[in-house]
Amino acid sequence: LKAPSREAHRQLKLWNKYRISNIPSLIFLDATTGKVVCRNGLLVIRDDPEGLEFPWGPKPFREVIAGPLLRNNGQSLESSSLEGSHVGVYFSAHWCPPCRSLTRVLVESYRKIKEAGQSFEIIFVSADRSEESFKQYFSEMPWLAVPYTDEARRSRLNRLYGIQGIPTLIVLDPQGEVITRQGRVEVLNDEDCREFPWHPKPVLELSDSNATQLNEGPCLVLFVDSEDDGESEAAKQLIQPIAEKIIAKYKAKEEEAPLLFFVAGEDDMTDSLRDYTNLPEAAPLLTILDMSARAKYVMDVEEITPAIVEAFVNDFLAEKLKPEPI
Repeated sequence: LKAPSREAHRQLKLWNKYRISNIPSLIFLDATTGKVVCRNGLLVIRDDPEGLEFPWGPKPFREVIAGPLLRNNGQSLESSSLEGSHVGVYFSAHWCPPCRSLTRVLVESYRKIKEAGQSFEIIFVSADRSEESFKQYFSEMPWLAVPYTDEARRSRLNRLYGIQGIPTLIVLDPQGEVITRQGRVEVLNDEDCREFPWHPKPVLELSDSNATQLNEGPCLVLFVDSEDDGESEAAKQLIQPIAEKIIAKYKAKEEEAPLLFFVAGEDDMTDSLRDYTNLPEAAPLLTILDMSARAKYVMDVEEITPAIVEAFVNDFLAEKLKPEPI
C-alpha cells in the first residue's frame, strides 16, 4: 500500500481533530482562535439561511432548552424546573433499533437514579419521522420531552451538541455543562448506576459497548494478558498519568484530546480487533490505532514502562512514528 499523500494526510488530521464520523459535515471555526463555533453547520444553514443568527456561536443550555417540556400524560412544565438537576439530553427515534434497545435499559437506569435520591431528569429530543411515531415512542418513557411540534428547538439542541448519529445521550451537570457525551456507553456499562453522573475516565477498559469509540479518532490501546490477576488494573494505572496529562493539556486549550486511551484484555471482541488490524499475539502490546486513516503504530517490547508509553505518545503527536497499514 502506498503511503498517503501530504494532502491526504492533512485531510485525515482534520477528520480526526474534529471527530468526523459521517459526511457531509460542516464545521464553523473562529478564524482568530481556531476554536469550534458550531459542529453542525448543515443544520445552521438549513435553519438560518439568511444568516440572521451569525456567527452561530454556542449558547448556554438553559437558553436553548427554554420553553415548555412534556410528560407522556400530557402534562406540561417549564424548563426552569430543571434547575439544580443533572440532565440527560436523549437524542433518539422509534425507527432506530439501537435506540429502542437503549431506551429499555435507560428506563431502568432512570428509575434507579431517582430511587437513590439523585436529582436527575432526562429530556427526549425526537428524531422520529412523524408525530404519531413520536407519541408512540414517548409513551414508553417516564421522563420529559421537547414537544415534537417545536422543530426549531429540537434542531437547536442538535446543533448545540453537534449530533451526528443516534442514539446519543449527553449528560449535563446542574450548571448545564457537559459531563459526558458517552452516556450511552456509560448506561450500558454501569447497569446499577453506581458511577452516576459518569464523569469521564482517562483510561477505559475496552468492551463491546465502548468499542465504537475506536472509530472516533486515534486510540492508544494497551493489550494485556487478562488471565494474569490484576494485569488490566495495573495497565490502567500505568497509562493513567500520561492520559491525564494529555487530557489536561488540551482541556486548557479548550480542545478535545487527540487520543483516547484503552486497555484491552483477552476476549472475543479483542481477538476480532487483533485480527482486523493484523496485530501480533504478543502481550503486553502497545499500539495506537487510527481506524479512519487505516493506520497502526506498534511497540512490541518485553516490558512497558511509563517512560516508554509517554515517549510513544509524544512521538505520535509529533508525527515522528511511521504508520503501518491496517
